[in-house]
Amino acid sequence: MRYPPSILEDIKSRLPVSSVVGRRVKLLKAGREWKGLSPFNAERSPSFFVNDQKQAWFDFSSGRNGDIFTFLMEAEGLSFMEAVERLAGEAGVSLPVATPEAEVREKKRVGLQDAMALAVTYFRQELKGPKGREARDYLVSRGLVGEVAERFGLGYAPNDRHGLRDYLAGKDVPVEVMVEAGLLIQLDDNPVAYDRFRDRVMFPIADVKGRVIAFGGRALSKDAQAKYLNSPETPIFHKGSTLYNLNRARKPAHDAGTLFVVEGYVDAIALDRAGLANVVAPLGTALTEEQLAMIWRIAPEPILCFDGDKAGLRAAYRAIDLALPGIGPGKTLRFAFLPGGQDPDDMLRSQGAEALRAALDKPRPLVDVLFEREIERSPLETPEQRADCEKRIFVAVAQIADEDLKRHYRQAMRDRLQALFQSPQRREQPGRGQARGPSDVRGGRGNFQKGGYVPPLAASERLKRSALLRPAAGVTPREAALVLAAIHHPGILEAEAETFAELIFDSAIARRLRAALLDCAAESGFGGDAKANLAGFADNLARRGLGDAIRMIEDSARIETWAHPGGEFDRALAGWREAALLHARQSFLNTEIDSVSLDFAVNGGEERFERLKALLQRREALLEQE
Repeated sequence: MRYPPSILEDIKSRLPVSSVVGRRVKLLKAGREWKGLSPFNAERSPSFFVNDQKQAWFDFSSGRNGDIFTFLMEAEGLSFMEAVERLAGEAGVSLPVATPEAEVREKKRVGLQDAMALAVTYFRQELKGPKGREARDYLVSRGLVGEVAERFGLGYAPNDRHGLRDYLAGKDVPVEVMVEAGLLIQLDDNPVAYDRFRDRVMFPIADVKGRVIAFGGRALSKDAQAKYLNSPETPIFHKGSTLYNLNRARKPAHDAGTLFVVEGYVDAIALDRAGLANVVAPLGTALTEEQLAMIWRIAPEPILCFDGDKAGLRAAYRAIDLALPGIGPGKTLRFAFLPGGQDPDDMLRSQGAEALRAALDKPRPLVDVLFEREIERSPLETPEQRADCEKRIFVAVAQIADEDLKRHYRQAMRDRLQALFQSPQRREQPGRGQARGPSDVRGGRGNFQKGGYVPPLAASERLKRSALLRPAAGVTPREAALVLAAIHHPGILEAEAETFAELIFDSAIARRLRAALLDCAAESGFGGDAKANLAGFADNLARRGLGDAIRMIEDSARIETWAHPGGEFDRALAGWREAALLHARQSFLNTEIDSVSLDFAVNGGEERFERLKALLQRREALLEQE
């Protein structure tokens, strides 16, 4: 039988050419390709090349070339049908049985793709028409106009229940096909189907061959139930195995040697506008195993780009858990976190393409981000807490399947833990066998960079006076104000309980009060009179023996008037949110500095030193906002 092209493409997408050819030819990595001796001619110098991105092999000694199917046919004498059946079994792809029903399904698939292509034309026309004015204004505000809008096929679905249905009907597309393609919704209790996408800017989603298989729609109305809406699962669209912009990104990724992964359509377009066309995005959900496998086939060390806020960190941590079992030598993830909680589109519009490219230029390795995740999960003040942290780290490392890499990860984590858990006295006076700081002699030669010996990095006088570097025994004014405001203005807890719970406090007093306050809120709730809640919280904390702690934070936060009782709630809430955002940004920056300092202490190097200086300068710049 003749297998449909979609089946053949699925098999090829799951099996890299190098893995199939490598069973018969000894291949060596040569840049972005593989090379080896021809299996068809006797030769001494390699003239046989494999390119996984192009899904092809080339034998210059014989002039032959092809894909994984033709290789088996040429090398083992298989028929095309035999090659397809063997490779389908290896790839885990079920082959259709030669039946009239299978032929009907393939014709239906083609019909669905034709309907999607017509829908693209309709949405493009509506964007340019009188109904698309608001959509055009939105796209102008985001810089998604002209050649960019054309290249990505952006369109508009008007606020009309039957606009697309009537247009496709005029092109002889049956309603059943429109429904099956996910373009219409048909309810059981209403036989009249209506348009799924209404009053939305439309982003076509294509397969690896560039054929539109789905849409993503961004709502223009603030009252829409979902800001972004994707097509449902259909015979031609499976969200978990599709990546936005993959068809455009493959060649640029091959040329650049890497691939960026961002969180959404607009972010992917932002990187493309910044000159980074090698970018893809999942479709509104966390990365799946299938998507990660697709990404790794294109680039063995992709760069995952996330906002630098807590949501971005959570997404990065989920990606780590997904990737750990599959990483290996030369196959991993790298991470880029954008500053100030910005996403790529925000940064492109506010700071320009050069700033966005610079922010992505030095991604961080998976090992660093994994280490930071575990040390930030809980305090490390007691031996028990440190032991728990160490256990979590090595449990995570145990997920790595490759034994050689697992061994290296264990050693890397031991080195980091040793440096982290050293006492301040030992860090100041490194002895034999102890980890050394940035200014210590390395290898008996001294720590020299271009221009001579590098002195110890020191904080400026202003930084020393800052809350960032004040002794942890007390409570910094900002931490005190964040806790105090939550005590005196219970509505802050009601509005921002999750953010409050996730803030990283250096002070044990602040952490104790927060834990007790959250317990009080959970016990008493937020309903009823605010004054009663206030009195209840304060009395409850006093009964728990925290009266002295409250007086301490009141004294520390005395200049933060917005946090004290008696003021307007709106002012207190606004002040709290501003302080929480600044605190989160500085906590994240401090983590970056700690990580780079540790990396520099262990490995040295001018590039690490320059990065550490730049981070310290950024931290000082944040002090202007104090």
